[in-house]
Amino acid sequence: MTVFAPIAGTQPKPETRDFLSLPTWIHAGRNETGGSLSLVEQIIPPGFASPWHVHLDEDESFFVITGEVTVYVAGRAQIVGAGQYAFGPRAIPHGFRATGNEPTRLLLVTTGSGFADFVRDVSEPVGDAAAIEPREPDIARVIAMAERHGLAILGPIPEITAA
Repeated sequence: MTVFAPIAGTQPKPETRDFLSLPTWIHAGRNETGGSLSLVEQIIPPGFASPWHVHLDEDESFFVITGEVTVYVAGRAQIVGAGQYAFGPRAIPHGFRATGNEPTRLLLVTTGSGFADFVRDVSEPVGDAAAIEPREPDIARVIAMAERHGLAILGPIPEITAA
C-alpha cells in the first residue's frame, strides 16, 4: 500500500448506501486503507437503536458530529453528544441508540475494514440519501452477512441505565 497525503480535490466521493433504512456513507474501507480500517458515516433518527452485537475481529469507535447517542458497552451506558467519542472494544458486546430529539450524525470507525465490507454487502446503493424509504430490515440476511464479516448479532440492546 502506498501512503500519501490526499491532494485537495482528489478525494473519492463516498459511497451513499441505504443501510438499515439509514442514510449511510462509506468514506473508507478495504480498498482505501489496505484493510486497516473502516470509516462509515450515518444519519440516525431519534429512537433508532442498533442491534446488540459484537465485533470479533475489530474495535469500533463512535464519534458524534451532531445530536446524541447512548452507547452501551459491557453492561454500562454512556451518553455521547456532539464532539464526543465512545469506544467499543472487540469481543465485547455493544450497541447504541439515538437518544436526542434531533437526528444524530455519527462516524463509526473500526480497526479493520470488515465493517465497511459488511455495510456494503447488506445495503443498497442510492444516489440520493433523501430518497431512502423506512422499512423493516431482512434480519436473517443481516445476521448471515454479519457472520461472514466477523460480527455476531445478539438481539436487542438490553435494559441498561446511563450513569
